[in-house]
Amino acid sequence: MRSRAIYGCAGTSLSAAELDFFRQVRPWGFILFARNISTPAQVMALVEELRGTVGDAQAPVLIDQEGGRVARLKPPQWRARPPAAVFGALHAQNPDAAREATYLNARLIAHDLASLGINVDCLPVLDVPVPGAHDIIGDRAFATDPATIIALGKAQIEGLMDGGVLPVMKHIPGHGRAGADSHLALPRVSATVEELSASDFVTFRSLDQCPIAMTAHVVYESIDPQRPCTTSPKVIRDVIRGEIGFDGLLMSDDLSMKALDGPLSVRAKQALFAGCDLALHCNGDMEEMREVASEVKELEGQSLRRSQQALAHLSVPGAFDAEAAQAHLATLLGAAA
Repeated sequence: MRSRAIYGCAGTSLSAAELDFFRQVRPWGFILFARNISTPAQVMALVEELRGTVGDAQAPVLIDQEGGRVARLKPPQWRARPPAAVFGALHAQNPDAAREATYLNARLIAHDLASLGINVDCLPVLDVPVPGAHDIIGDRAFATDPATIIALGKAQIEGLMDGGVLPVMKHIPGHGRAGADSHLALPRVSATVEELSASDFVTFRSLDQCPIAMTAHVVYESIDPQRPCTTSPKVIRDVIRGEIGFDGLLMSDDLSMKALDGPLSVRAKQALFAGCDLALHCNGDMEEMREVASEVKELEGQSLRRSQQALAHLSVPGAFDAEAAQAHLATLLGAAA
């Protein structure tokens, strides 16, 4: 059995300590960052090494490859991709072209990832930004209106899945109103339940068939004034599983972010108790990972069912002409310029 955790690693290959740790704790999956990436051959070798520790050639390997400022694979080895807002701007002029461009861009991202063995992308960003919010979301969102975000988010999900990569919608139930960057501080949102329900939650509710979702480290004062979503049984039960109706695999955002406080073991325990299926720890710090592992049990029950349900969506991509797709995407985006 595998444990209810996703871990990062420190460098471009695994240390003896990391090999031992991953073999011992058998995480559900792994996540890569820029520090883990140099060349395509090196990434492929690292992915294989990670999977070898759990004896599963299909073990989930995640990455944040959005385009724009959030991209772990960068030029010159990999092509730069536009941020989501570029597709939102095209949608305002030509909705059909925007949907096609968003699909093709996601299909091309999936092509890059699948060629390396990476099979999960933390995308789409379905947050609905509001004026005056912190720009941590900013151009990572498609637009400021839910309808555009839903249309393009759907196209992005389809492009990734057709390319053999599982999408992770984030940051459920909505990070767009946050007045702080949750990497650095705990955002508090004072909007009423009615406001949240009419805007922030709509995008996630409309795309609730996405196989995986990632929580927001955000306090919604009108729902649970004490705890951020990630560690709030009330927000996860009433909003994510209840109102939004999401029955997919729910992973926490990174437990080492400064929005959360207390020992890592406590953070992990709280997130899993609140209703997250998986605890995510990203920075590769061995002592912190050991702390998380001390509170992470085996995947079983509903969490195991949701994991199996999500992984069942993995498919082998059909024939795909990446050069032709890239040329067509450039035409679609160029026509809008």
